[in-house]
Amino acid sequence: MGEKIRVLVAKPGLDGHDRGALIIAQALRDAGMEVIYTGLRQTPAQIVKAAIQEDVDCIGLSSLSGAHNQLFPEVTRLLQEEGASDILVVGGGVIPDEDIPYLLEKGIAKIFTPGSSLQETVAFIRSEVEKRRRQGEAGKEDPIHPPSQIDHIGIAVKSITESRKIYEALGLFIVSEEEVAEEKVKVAMIPIGETRIELLEATSPDSPIAKFIEKRGEGIHHIALRTGEMEETLHRVEKANLIPIPPAPRTGAHGSQVAFLSPKSTYGVLIELVNPGEHHDQ
Repeated sequence: MGEKIRVLVAKPGLDGHDRGALIIAQALRDAGMEVIYTGLRQTPAQIVKAAIQEDVDCIGLSSLSGAHNQLFPEVTRLLQEEGASDILVVGGGVIPDEDIPYLLEKGIAKIFTPGSSLQETVAFIRSEVEKRRRQGEAGKEDPIHPPSQIDHIGIAVKSITESRKIYEALGLFIVSEEEVAEEKVKVAMIPIGETRIELLEATSPDSPIAKFIEKRGEGIHHIALRTGEMEETLHRVEKANLIPIPPAPRTGAHGSQVAFLSPKSTYGVLIELVNPGEHHDQ
């Protein structure tokens, strides 16, 4: 397990009711987080000072007084002024729906209105804090560039000529065919929206596609994710103990740069990473 998440639960302003805040604090503790409760009638400056002193990951603000549009943004402003804008700030209480866009614009990451579940609150804080920690570890010199979209879905077929009839009946048509000698496969591309279906036909009995069909039959062979940062992505993959299939990267269809991740490390899914070549979308 990683370092425990630390949360400061605070009641800004003159609101004298804290039953809801105490319930949230207990739910966060039950979820394994460390919680500091500052008590009633805290000023934004007091809250920010306590958050920095306690080195918290998140501030949870609760307001029932109607002053949230003044108090919540003041907390985020002071955090930015103190160079602590990396601290996650969430809010809750009696907050009209029409006020939520303004609060989000002012840096409140999430507003939990009456009816929000404790599980939703816990899950959001955990997810956001862990994401910020990962980004912090990456640092400014190592930015994260996640894959931008599903590039294509690869489907192993015995015959492209026969299989294409299924997609043509749906109004989808092959726009290009190419043989990749290195992989012993013939590839046919069918555009669909912003992605594509890739039909894969073996050109040799010892082709990986031929072996796949022999073992599992025709069907989905892999999912390809498009990335413009192949070297960076492979570096993160190896740090996460995922297993690239060597040699990686290598040349794929239409001059693209590709790498595969072993299904043994990805829960049975063969994932292809694709850095598009100059004629990738033809």
